Amino acid sequence: MEGKEGNRNPRALIILRGLPGAGKSTLAEVLAAEEDVKISIDDFFTDPVSGKYQFDHRTNHLAYRHCEERVKKAMGDNRPRIFCHNVFSRTEEMAPYLTLAKEAGYRVFVVTVENYHGGGNRHEISEEQVQKMRDKYKLSL
Repeated sequence: MEGKEGNRNPRALIILRGLPGAGKSTLAEVLAAEEDVKISIDDFFTDPVSGKYQFDHRTNHLAYRHCEERVKKAMGDNRPRIFCHNVFSRTEEMAPYLTLAKEAGYRVFVVTVENYHGGGNRHEISEEQVQKMRDKYKLSL
């Protein structure tokens, strides 16, 4: 199927959503080619040198803004595929990315990732917190 650009590989924003531990980051690693970009809110809290993750709820709003800005920049750089992998427990959380994609002419695919592999989350989020996320998680349709 040809995209608007007339090629067989149109630019795409692939939103990977799911609960912590579902495998969103791992799936982005598996699917992304070298020229693609992988972006997550977790990037904001991860030290680029040490790789240490240090979440701070007081700056969570800045992490969301940072993620959106990075997606916008990747689109401006005409990256072929952008994998944005966040919890996105409510569909409204995807709205800014859908707007960016529409403005930049990117196709959008939303993939819900579920934990069938039995792995835990990378950031040691408590089961109580994951359950709260699970309770508010809504499917798009």
